[in-house]
Amino acid sequence: MFLLLHQTSTSLNRACQRSSLDPPSFSPLSKIERYGRNELGDDGGTSALRILVKQIVNAMMLVLILAMAVSFSIKDWIASGVVAAVVAINIIVGFFQEYAAEKTMESLRSLSSPTASVIRHGTTKVVPTAEIVPGDVIELRVGDTIPADLRLFECMNFEADEALLTGESLPVSKDANIIFKEADQAGVGDRINMAYSSSVVTKGRAKGYVIGTGMTTEIGRIAQSLQGRKSRVRKPVAKESGHIPWHAYIRAGGGTVKDHVFKFLGLNVGTPLQRKLSKLALFLFAIAVIFAIVVLGANKFSNNSDVIIYAVATGLSMIPASLVVVLTITMSMGTKRMVKRNVIVRQMNALESLGGITNICSDKTGTITQGKMVVKRAWIPASGTYTVENISEPFNPTSSQVTFASISPAASESMEHPPKPIPFNISEHSSRHPVQSFLHAASLCNLATVHQNEEGEWIVRGDPTEIGIQVFVSRFDYSREHLMTQSNNTGSTWSQVAEFPFDSDVKRMSVIFRKKDEKQHSEVAFLKGAVERVLEACILMKTEEGDVEFTEERREKVLENMEALAAEGLRVLAIASRPWKEIVDDWRDYPRANVEKDMVLLGLIGLYDPPRPESLPSIKKCHRAGITVHMLTGDHKATAQAIAQQVGILPKALYKISPALLRAVIMTATEFDRLSDEEVDELPILPLVIARCAPQTKVRMVNALHRRKCFVAMTGDGVNDSPSLKEADVGIAMGTGSDVAKSAADIVLTDDNFASILNAIEEGRRMFDNIKKFVLHVLAENIAQACTLLIGLAFKDSSGLSVFPLAPVEILWIILITSGLPDMGLGMLDATPDVMTRPPHDRKRGVFTNEVLLDMVVYGLWMSALCLSSFVLVLYGFGGGNLGKGCNSTFSEECRTVYRARATTFTCLTWFALFLAWEMIDLRRSFFRMKPNSTKYFTQWAYDIYDARFLFWAVIVGFVTIFPIIYIPTLSDKVFGHTWISWEWGVVFVEAFLFFLGAEAWKFAKRVYYRHHLKDEMAHDPEDDLEMGAFSRYTTMAMATIGLNEKHLARIPQQTE
Repeated sequence: MFLLLHQTSTSLNRACQRSSLDPPSFSPLSKIERYGRNELGDDGGTSALRILVKQIVNAMMLVLILAMAVSFSIKDWIASGVVAAVVAINIIVGFFQEYAAEKTMESLRSLSSPTASVIRHGTTKVVPTAEIVPGDVIELRVGDTIPADLRLFECMNFEADEALLTGESLPVSKDANIIFKEADQAGVGDRINMAYSSSVVTKGRAKGYVIGTGMTTEIGRIAQSLQGRKSRVRKPVAKESGHIPWHAYIRAGGGTVKDHVFKFLGLNVGTPLQRKLSKLALFLFAIAVIFAIVVLGANKFSNNSDVIIYAVATGLSMIPASLVVVLTITMSMGTKRMVKRNVIVRQMNALESLGGITNICSDKTGTITQGKMVVKRAWIPASGTYTVENISEPFNPTSSQVTFASISPAASESMEHPPKPIPFNISEHSSRHPVQSFLHAASLCNLATVHQNEEGEWIVRGDPTEIGIQVFVSRFDYSREHLMTQSNNTGSTWSQVAEFPFDSDVKRMSVIFRKKDEKQHSEVAFLKGAVERVLEACILMKTEEGDVEFTEERREKVLENMEALAAEGLRVLAIASRPWKEIVDDWRDYPRANVEKDMVLLGLIGLYDPPRPESLPSIKKCHRAGITVHMLTGDHKATAQAIAQQVGILPKALYKISPALLRAVIMTATEFDRLSDEEVDELPILPLVIARCAPQTKVRMVNALHRRKCFVAMTGDGVNDSPSLKEADVGIAMGTGSDVAKSAADIVLTDDNFASILNAIEEGRRMFDNIKKFVLHVLAENIAQACTLLIGLAFKDSSGLSVFPLAPVEILWIILITSGLPDMGLGMLDATPDVMTRPPHDRKRGVFTNEVLLDMVVYGLWMSALCLSSFVLVLYGFGGGNLGKGCNSTFSEECRTVYRARATTFTCLTWFALFLAWEMIDLRRSFFRMKPNSTKYFTQWAYDIYDARFLFWAVIVGFVTIFPIIYIPTLSDKVFGHTWISWEWGVVFVEAFLFFLGAEAWKFAKRVYYRHHLKDEMAHDPEDDLEMGAFSRYTTMAMATIGLNEKHLARIPQQTE
């Protein structure tokens, strides 16, 4: 490597500093074939063998296998064969479903994998890190994870955190101009002209050529050396002296055994809900054992094979073998649906959390707004106000019209009839010295580029704010690229000397440029940033009289103009500069405070970022769903307020809120941070808008919401946002954000759109509802089977043995046909119409709400009662009550009545379980009116069940298979233990009618109860009256807080911006 660097460094630097293009054209695909993908090893992707083994070696399947072994041991070949078929079908179906789910998750992981900004053939592209190849030119900025080993050729205050590689706690400053010889033998940590894979950019920006990918990187060599060293065995913990006592080995061994047992049972792997359902399955297994013992006890622990196999079947009826598998498939399908709605799930835990979100803390720029900043106004005190009108193409500097007014924005606002801005001669104005100074500063203190390609299309690259400013200065022919070339019309060439990038703490950036012309060389420092932060650094102000002292009076005038621009919803920045006289040899450790002082204020620039069209309706939907939206932005207070009112975060009629309460509703970060935690907790409400927000303010806001028992989602895109993303219950990163923010987040929005957050919440609620539905279906069915089988033990023949209302094979068939596929269908259901008009669900109760627990008992007991009544009706009502002898295993004329009663009970229970799945489509609405606004009064139910296509066919298949099972000879009496039925179908249809009648009556009773007793749980926010719906609590609170909370509100410090 050293020889390569030594031979190529000089030409590399010369070539690459002249151009940011990539090396001679190459095919990335051919290089991937040659060098391999940029990944640390190959995990083999989705392993079919591993999934197959997982289907066999798990607690629930081993219970079925154990039951099969018991069946074989007592030589009940028919039951053994059926259990074996159930095991095989569960394994096969589970394998294919989970294999598809794993493939889905694998594709999602590739979507959420890190990306890199690559320059190929002169065009900047964002590609997955795995597709980086040697020879690529990579652009790096703050927050990026370095995708490969790079030889840097351009650095600007560039530092990287290499602690993962070298153990160095402090970021390493880089220098692209350093050249090492092979004889130097520089270590990894000393090669400051290199950037290493997996390091994180902490400061500045850089470009570099890829020289190593995948396992050929430095981190790849370490990973290769560590392969095979992972241990699943706990190590004993030594004392401080280093001695390891004997009991430490016992504790480590016991912990290892516990880890493996818990992993096998699913108690310490997966999401919280998966672990909870694994615990439920373990509990039901214990219940199953008890029920099996009850069966044996009721028959005096007879060694009769029929009794033993019935006990096994009764136990199996309580085990939800498919529950965890269906949950996994439902969640994987949910993540796939989210991708289509521009949401990538990084942490599966987030799927369970999304439906419980009560508060969203969102950024403004690019999330609530479009992120396409355009300059609307620019105020140059020494000249006047420039206004850009009729903006049709935000990136085209030749479109739109620029007008000029000689008065300031504040003066125009105070006049009743201000003079109208007029068109002007651009070349004449740009030749004025104050305008030139402003344009130079705005153009050069800026990293964005704007240029026109060969097809005439305007191409932009950079931060949206800087792009907007760059487009504005390009209207005057003062673009950055133009000023830095020798062919520009100003007679001077500018070259960059140093840069102090924008920092969210200081809220400004500065650069130093060297100006070269025929007469002399000089250097100038330029400064751009938040108005109040730039004013802190200014001592002079450029006016018509020249550079004058920046007095308090002039400061107030500037702030008045800033307020006037901000009131229009504009993001306002200040521009300043000063001559630079000091000679600095090494800029890497030079304090930025020495540069950002003694500045001359040149003017203000106001940018407009229009709200996304979908933001207002999305925030309305949030209010109707009981979710409060907070906007945390770095913009000025007036700008933030204007945008918040436009999108519905704040009411338009702010006069309805008392001034005292309004101070809590809209705050700046300075005002909020000055309050102690106790004072924040005493506020009647937390701010809906925080302006000039800093990263630490976001963390405090999340903590304050947590203290109020809120469940918080936080958005972020920068490096400094990662603490608040981790602190929030659901961290939401932007797709265009930094890799650090993405790695700290739970979900990523591919389109940076607030509406996608609502999509994620809606999908989270839909998934949570569906999980409740199939859990309820499974457990209600278990209760029905258990009650039927246990109460059926009371029917005894002349030998004293119980006559079973259901044969063991029938039980196994019901478990097979009515659980897995219908439950998968319930997991795939679309959202119910009221999913986003209900408040967030209770996170403590999870899926096991009071309603679900009560439904489970009611439906289970009702199904059991109907099944037992059908058995009694056929056996005693029409059959004379002859229980025969030995009717559990052999068919005879004496047992015909028992067999017909058993077939009737079997048909009823199968159909009830299948019909219950349809009733579960909506837990409260009638099966026959699931869409209340439909005009198809008698046929809407048919459309609804057919819309749920997977569930529809799962139910139909189960429904139809009843007929061959009952009417095929030998299969009917020898295998399933029942016989043909005829008039008994009348009993089945009456029982089915009673099932629907009971289910509908129960739903009707629930609707009446919730309508009268729990009506306040529904979010009241009619779409046509947002003000009264979403904000009435604030206007009501305004009246209540006058006097009562004035002492708390008065503590909010007033800040003049």
